[in-house]
Amino acid sequence: MAKFQYYTAEALDKLKAELHQLKIQGRSDMAKQIAEARDKGDLSENAEYDAAKDAQGLLELKISKLEEVVSNARVLDESTIDLTKVSIYSIVEIRNTKNNATVKYTIVSEEEADLRAGKISVSSPFGKGLLGKKVGELAQIQAPAGHLEFEIMSLSR
Repeated sequence: MAKFQYYTAEALDKLKAELHQLKIQGRSDMAKQIAEARDKGDLSENAEYDAAKDAQGLLELKISKLEEVVSNARVLDESTIDLTKVSIYSIVEIRNTKNNATVKYTIVSEEEADLRAGKISVSSPFGKGLLGKKVGELAQIQAPAGHLEFEIMSLSR
């Protein structure tokens, strides 16, 4: 069963561009590497040829996975999202109730998650714990570090 992922139009365009680049430029570069390695002599003892073929297999695997992601991607109509509670593409500021540290995250799909950029996955423990919460509510999150409690400070889009 296909698992649909929701993306902004911009994020989906980036995925499609990456897929196109891998199919066109990536495959072309790989074919050149294999041809160069083939020209170096006996294929049965040619480690460079074997490495190029392995790299080609990895490239094709990456293309296949990206094709699956793109085929199961859906563009999220942001006009239908309830802005009063945490949902995908919400920007949420939370406060740790134990140490009063505040942090701001954007809730995104799994493929877009990047903790350094402040983007957490909707399917992560934090994402799941925050979904559906409103400003002022407490979110109980069971993280690998243990049980954590956060207060929703602000919510925006």
